[in-house]
Amino acid sequence: MTGARQIVPLDTTAKRVLIVVQNLPVPLDRRVWLECRALYDAGFDVSVICPKGPGDPSYAVLDGVHLFKYQPAPPARGFLGFAWEFFYSWLRTAMLSIRVQRRVGFDVLQACNPPDTYWLLAKLWKLATGGRITFVYDQHDLNPEVFLSRFGTPRGIIKRAQYAMLCWLERRTYATADHVIATNESYRQAALTRGNRRADEVTVVRSGPDTARMRPIEGRPELRRGRRYLACYLGIMGPQDGVDVALRALAHYVYEMGRSDLHLALLGFGDCFDELRSLADELKLNDYVTFTGRADARMISEYLSSADIGISPDPLNPLNDVSTMNKTMEYMAFALPVVAFDLKETRVSAGDAAVYVTPGDVAGFAKTIAMLLDDEESRVRMALAARARAAAVLDWEPQRRAYVGVFTRLIGTPLPRKKELSWPAVDRRRAVKPGPLVDSFGNRLVDLRGHHELALYVPLRKLPEDSPAPSAGEADVDAHE
Repeated sequence: MTGARQIVPLDTTAKRVLIVVQNLPVPLDRRVWLECRALYDAGFDVSVICPKGPGDPSYAVLDGVHLFKYQPAPPARGFLGFAWEFFYSWLRTAMLSIRVQRRVGFDVLQACNPPDTYWLLAKLWKLATGGRITFVYDQHDLNPEVFLSRFGTPRGIIKRAQYAMLCWLERRTYATADHVIATNESYRQAALTRGNRRADEVTVVRSGPDTARMRPIEGRPELRRGRRYLACYLGIMGPQDGVDVALRALAHYVYEMGRSDLHLALLGFGDCFDELRSLADELKLNDYVTFTGRADARMISEYLSSADIGISPDPLNPLNDVSTMNKTMEYMAFALPVVAFDLKETRVSAGDAAVYVTPGDVAGFAKTIAMLLDDEESRVRMALAARARAAAVLDWEPQRRAYVGVFTRLIGTPLPRKKELSWPAVDRRRAVKPGPLVDSFGNRLVDLRGHHELALYVPLRKLPEDSPAPSAGEADVDAHE
């Protein structure tokens, strides 16, 4: 980073944030994109460094946010593969950070893990700027727990060394950070104990859905592929995410319970995507499963609004038990009851909106799905509870305030900007006069101003027959319930 001192802008009153993400492109990473939009709307200049998704340019400005992207490393296999991926990504990020400082500037560097390697980049920038760069650690994963969840208790010199390295990297990140953002209370306790941070140095910012935009539309019956019911999984498909368990539960549902009334849609991608497709073929489930690949906002709205239940098959392990699952809360925003394994933080998120299965009980997971599908009254009750809890307890708005508050305390308050939206919005004018609600794709939205229409909608995921269709070309602006 030679010469970095000369390229730092002299305007010390600027309010500029650089966010570094390695494991997902932005805006595909919905938590990070909500953070970007929150900072931008509050008046900060925001830049992001992340890997490219398919077809992504190296640089773009989206909704005012500067996106700097690099070609990702090939998928890693084994320790050496992961080590190379981390080194390659770190080097590309460091080079792009110089470009960001030259073109936009930044006063705060926020690193979103995994991995816990960007503390070194923060130290270099602090050195290059005489300590003027502030480092915020947004801890999305507990990496030692990731290791334990994948490989179990480390045995042998190599595994113990790998685990010790992960713990050391986490400690260095905690020690370097000027402030730590934790996704829930369990992560906060980790920062306070093994990170030795003071209570005022750690802020909980949950990954809540923006329920003003993530809300049910009229379902598309063709997504059920001719079957009576539709279940959805939304998220990453890695070794610790339990999507294989979902497929095995579906196989039990179809071939052991003798039911053919359910289609399963798997929205997302990940390291296990190809293996999962092979498993579906092996289990003779191709007629019962849809793999969508990457899911954008429109696809998410359409599938979750068409589904009868959302599934959270995350198995019990040291990481999952203390992690907040975004998918569970997003199901709830779309008024979906949830079937999940009984994990500590999943209960904190879902409350009465989920039915909990003993961890590891694949047959029990299948039977619980069947029970919930057969009990329309419970599905309606849980759907209403899910949407109400998502809007009142889990919504992004209070999390947004806590998140922005971290940066205003660290570097001051910028002038706010007019709010702009990228997720499908509600037509505010239609929200205050008779007629249908529509989003920016022209989809008819469920009227959430009372419970009546939502209760009628839930069993079939259709709007009432007498609900008028939207006229063509209606404009959209944001509106909260």
